[in-house]
Amino acid sequence: MLTVLAVPAFNDNYLWLAHDGRHAVAVDPGDAVPIISALAAHGLTLCAILLTHRHADHVGGVPELLHHWQVPVYGPRHDDIACITHPVEDGDRVQAPLPGLDLAVIGVPGHTRGHIAYYAARQGWLFCGDTLFGAGCGRIFEGTPAQMAASLAKLAALPDATQVYCAHEYTLSNLRFAHAVEPGNAALAERIAADTARREAGVPTVPSTISLEKATNPFLRCDEMEIRESLRQAGRLQEETPLAVFTALREWKNVFK
Repeated sequence: MLTVLAVPAFNDNYLWLAHDGRHAVAVDPGDAVPIISALAAHGLTLCAILLTHRHADHVGGVPELLHHWQVPVYGPRHDDIACITHPVEDGDRVQAPLPGLDLAVIGVPGHTRGHIAYYAARQGWLFCGDTLFGAGCGRIFEGTPAQMAASLAKLAALPDATQVYCAHEYTLSNLRFAHAVEPGNAALAERIAADTARREAGVPTVPSTISLEKATNPFLRCDEMEIRESLRQAGRLQEETPLAVFTALREWKNVFK
């Protein structure tokens, strides 16, 4: 049976190892050292690498890993990543050399121009890099708000039970913003309590689920009247379209303390 192992790295990154007890696929290995340590601790051999986008905290460990294991490296065709051996894009499928792991590639530009996500339908896993976070979304560095909103809509359309394996432990700070813009959301209050308890116990808040994100993530809830009213009261809403609401939310989150 396949399972996913969280490998903490840097200050708040999660690197992921999908494995069957013998072989493992590394997702966004920004640092080789914790991946090598986790593989050794669990008796695993690396068989492939999956990359979602080009930022160093997601790809920085690849050269060192390839020094130890000659494995295929799957990654976005439209991001500039030199170490990719198998470039993929929206609509492609990845049959990773891990029996039972069949992945659909979803193009999710916005954070970077070529950002992709990987969806394993059989297991209900989504590896989404820096596009969708627990109660938040990634900053828009190279794309447009329209692209990011469309990318998030693609992910929100996945089955509710899909587990969201994002790349950072940003959930509590994202929840503070979510509460500021939608304080009357009861599901959000429950999540704040639950995820605060997890962090106090040293437990990751991720993976979450698509269902939980749709109930609590403001960037997936731009049609909610309370969110729109919060934007109006803050003097940040110039238009009433869903894209205008999303854009205003993302701009507010950029400066929210």
